[in-house]
Amino acid sequence: MADPKRILLLSGYDAGSHRRWREQLMTALPDCDWHTLALPPRFFRWRIRGNPLSWLGEPLLQESWDLIIATSMVDLATLRGLNPDLARTPVLLYMHENQFAYPDSGRQHSSAEPAMVNLYSALAADRVLFNSAWNRDSFLDGAYRFIDRMPDRLPPDMTNSIREKSHVLPVPIEDRLFVPRPSPPDLDCPHLLWNHRWEYDKGPERLLYLLRELKRRQQPFRLSVVGEQFRRQPPAFDRIQEEFGEYLVHWGFQDRREDYDRLLASADVVVSTATHDFQGLAMLEAMASGCLALAPHRLAYPEYVPASQCYPSWEDDAAAEAAGAADCLQTLLHQRPRAVSPDGWRLSRLVLEYRRHINEMSAPLR
Repeated sequence: MADPKRILLLSGYDAGSHRRWREQLMTALPDCDWHTLALPPRFFRWRIRGNPLSWLGEPLLQESWDLIIATSMVDLATLRGLNPDLARTPVLLYMHENQFAYPDSGRQHSSAEPAMVNLYSALAADRVLFNSAWNRDSFLDGAYRFIDRMPDRLPPDMTNSIREKSHVLPVPIEDRLFVPRPSPPDLDCPHLLWNHRWEYDKGPERLLYLLRELKRRQQPFRLSVVGEQFRRQPPAFDRIQEEFGEYLVHWGFQDRREDYDRLLASADVVVSTATHDFQGLAMLEAMASGCLALAPHRLAYPEYVPASQCYPSWEDDAAAEAAGAADCLQTLLHQRPRAVSPDGWRLSRLVLEYRRHINEMSAPLR
């Protein structure tokens, strides 16, 4: 029997979805010999530029590996430069997101450095995996436009070289979520679920517009607003709680995963109002659990949300978008379609693709 493949997994900013992905991957492929370096998800601008210094002198980086898998927050080019022994180790870069398409909150100092780290890392990697086609395409388009603005001495085919080694492979959804609903959905008074991070890029003010529009139309509904919360959060959440308290079923973060899974299975329509989502795990999990979807026709959503469940995208006009979303929801409630399960995103299917990439990449170059 061959020795297990020795794989070093690097997570430069080990936020919730990044941690979940790496733990899921390691559990799904137990026949590999996994080792991990992960940094806490804080001090973003320091993390994305400073992780090679945080790992300077790290003994694991001096060992021999069959493959290195790094997340998009790892400054891969600098890391390989500071650890020359890694130059001949195959590296797979997993892009959870890209900084070219990340929306500006208006609260941070504008800088091209995070985007350049992504660009250098993609150039330094031997293969690049994106969690959605939209992530890949927005990265390549953003990199091309960025390069086009630079004054001189840049290869014109730089983004083509990245495109040729790029593939789309989503973060999987656990098979246990794909179970029949305990009861049929209530489409007379639907239970709407908004289950995203409580941050500006998930569009809470757009949710507020939508709820006000549904109330104006006298559309019956119940509401759960859940997700990861932070010390500072957009004021739209306070207004939603004040104006729609009588509609609320659940509010705030669900501490126990079991409670959250039950909520997924009891909701009728999962809603997104996001202006940023590179894949949309929250939407996919709810759809796997039997929810209809209501999402804007943008970002990665058209890759798995049926066209009839995508409302028109009006990023510059939240009120117009809310009216379109309300129209879409009321049409769905009238037509009563069956929920569409995202079976192509099942872990049991996608793990075969992960294994294929690992096997193809881990043939030693030395």
